[in-house]
Amino acid sequence: MAHYYMEPSRTFSEFLLIPNLTSKTCTPDNVSLKTPISKFKKGEQPDIMMNIPFTSAVMQSVSDHNMATALARCGGISFIFGSQSIEDQAAMVRKVKEYKAGFVVSRSNLKPEQTLRDVLRLKEENGHSTVAITEDGTSSGKLLGIVTSRDYRMSRDSLDKPIREFMTPFSSLIYGESGMSLPEANNLIWDKKLNCLPIVDEKQHLQHLVFRKDYDADKENPLGLLDANKRYIVGAGINTKDFMERVPALVDAGVDILVIDSSDGYSEWQYDTVKWVKENFNVKIGAGNVVDREGFLYLVEAGADFVKVGIGGGSICITREQKGIGRGQASSVIEVAEARQQYYEETGIYVPICSDGGIVHDYHITLALAMGADFVMMGRYFARFDESPTKKLKVGNNFVKEFWGEGSNRARNWQRYDTGGKQSLVFEEGVDSYVPYAGTLKENLDKTISKIKSTMCNCGSLSIEQLQETARITLVSATSLVEGGAHDVMLKDSTMSGE
Repeated sequence: MAHYYMEPSRTFSEFLLIPNLTSKTCTPDNVSLKTPISKFKKGEQPDIMMNIPFTSAVMQSVSDHNMATALARCGGISFIFGSQSIEDQAAMVRKVKEYKAGFVVSRSNLKPEQTLRDVLRLKEENGHSTVAITEDGTSSGKLLGIVTSRDYRMSRDSLDKPIREFMTPFSSLIYGESGMSLPEANNLIWDKKLNCLPIVDEKQHLQHLVFRKDYDADKENPLGLLDANKRYIVGAGINTKDFMERVPALVDAGVDILVIDSSDGYSEWQYDTVKWVKENFNVKIGAGNVVDREGFLYLVEAGADFVKVGIGGGSICITREQKGIGRGQASSVIEVAEARQQYYEETGIYVPICSDGGIVHDYHITLALAMGADFVMMGRYFARFDESPTKKLKVGNNFVKEFWGEGSNRARNWQRYDTGGKQSLVFEEGVDSYVPYAGTLKENLDKTISKIKSTMCNCGSLSIEQLQETARITLVSATSLVEGGAHDVMLKDSTMSGE
């Protein structure tokens, strides 16, 4: 006989947090949102910790190199979408790893005999306004000059004008010497009012570039998530089809952590993929998605560093109505968190879990954390921002951004479905849609984080771990949901006159 779960499948909207005593020390400024993303043994520290519990979804319309850089600067991690060529995905990872300020290896380099046309082409390809001019056109050649947008005028200069005629020559450059520390380089930048400081060795060969904008970004974003080499941490999504070719390329590009992108992770394909990656590479890998104890333990046994929880709860996901599988996100997180805790008590190994999907309101994030999730993964939330890869459009009187699922006909990401057989998308499990445009990532993320910290203070918690240990959570009825919003009043209409 089939096994029946007679308890209803619950969503986050069916729960509320009950306040605990708020002590005088429990203020938002004292709350820490640091959280692990990779498994660790009791008494040890995880290899990768996030400064905020946010990851962006493995989606074409959400996570490219721009989103990855912006989110890492704020303390979270993006998983760059894998439904693209191996070369293109690796290139995106490389861009994130090379973006971090400090001593940057120049990626935009030309020879002096090349032309303004080459400068503009390179600027279009890389988005860099500073080009190093070296003897052989490489990042480590003899530095002969620098070109920035101030060195040419599009309205007057010919596209065929040789670079040597308009570059700032080495003799006019202020530069640093190899071995200089980053604080020394930044001091020189400030003292000489520079935007870029090249670092050269005793033979005038270019070593690195140091940028003023990166120093400013560091000060404005103290939670920036960096690796041991002071580069931004970045993740990438993989599938269970071409992982033997894709993973080596991503590791070579410098990826910090991988995740298998799949609608249902409780499969032998995922088990084999995780096992192969762990046996062949020293890189962290998450797996999923699962909705119960059995799925979690299966992927942990394979070696997963974290497990993603949730099937069918994404805003663009139609898996439940197409296939009739899934579970309410709250019920899923609660059961997997209990299994994780029992596993930790038995083995001494803590495996972080990620709540993926089901987030409608900001307070749902806090609920997910209180129920046991170490961090959340979101698509719609991040798709609304300037930093997402999609177009900003005007529909009617409102600005929107495009947002489509990986299981939609637009994405055609058949690789994420571990069903074997035909290698194509037979039916959709996602939709193509719009989301309201919301501005920059940082201004919205700061607001969400403020809400989370404030709620945690109401719950008497200064950390996610403390919240999970002491949170009190109650089910709510349909009528109390109505009571929780504005009711029995006439809401002001901004179009009404003031008379």
